[in-house]
Amino acid sequence: MRIGLVVDSACDLPRDYIEKNELTLLPITVRIGDAVLADQRNEQATLEFLDNKSEELMAQAETQPFTVQQVQDLFLKRLVIDYDYVFCMTITKSRSPIFDNTQQASFAILNDYKEPRSAAGIATPFSLRVIDTQSVFAGQAIAAVEAVRLRQAEEGAPKMRARIEQIAMNTHAYMVPRDLNYLRARTRHRGDRSVSLLSATLGSALDIKPVLHCRRGETGPIAKLKGFDNAAEKLFTFAARRVRDGKLMTPTLAISYGGPVEDIRRLPGYTELAETCRTHRVELLESTMSLTGMVNVGKSSLTLGFASDAPAWD
Repeated sequence: MRIGLVVDSACDLPRDYIEKNELTLLPITVRIGDAVLADQRNEQATLEFLDNKSEELMAQAETQPFTVQQVQDLFLKRLVIDYDYVFCMTITKSRSPIFDNTQQASFAILNDYKEPRSAAGIATPFSLRVIDTQSVFAGQAIAAVEAVRLRQAEEGAPKMRARIEQIAMNTHAYMVPRDLNYLRARTRHRGDRSVSLLSATLGSALDIKPVLHCRRGETGPIAKLKGFDNAAEKLFTFAARRVRDGKLMTPTLAISYGGPVEDIRRLPGYTELAETCRTHRVELLESTMSLTGMVNVGKSSLTLGFASDAPAWD
């Protein structure tokens, strides 16, 4: 059985990983003022697009995921011919309409796939499953990497589905925002009141950075720490402890940063985390944050994800 894997461009994986493992991308288009770019997980294009864009303009940016019709077109013109079963893994539906759009499109796809497959000389059925990763950014990468691993092991679709859904239920995504005032402005533009004026003002004045946590689609602060570098170091140290203690459900840890990947490696605590992952044979995937991610949480912010049934923070 030919199994295809689809992610949206908010999923923070390196572009070369996406290409090497033949992941299909659902791009998210971002408009900042008069400038428009479809996010194709291209680091250079992303950073060049954001160059010289003011924070005020970025905070007013509009994002547009694939519509129901665009998803249908992608599947019926290509994916129903290239594959027999497709897993589509999306950013949490609590933060984006991508899951709902793809789920709605799936009904028409399953009704209409026979004609294009027949024209291509394929007589067997086609199936697809849309999975809400219940996570964001680096957290989304964990289910996708596990799906790649299962496909490489030639596991069947039922076993893959059960395992991907299990990982989605137990994925922890963490974020340290660089600029609370930007994050507050952006969340207000989106109609999200989760970052209050008082907390943003006090946080900025005192240089207090929250560590935000997302699991099962729910996002909220899990710690408040002094200074961005200190918060990053505490997060890396915590993640390294989870690796050393054997608490990960998959041998994967993902990090993304709202800037060049090289900047991740300069953060305090990174070297210890990277060495811990190497010692315990945990794959450490690093990427520039998606354009969508940087627009929504701000440049130079940090996200980290892994799957575990251990407590979210200790």
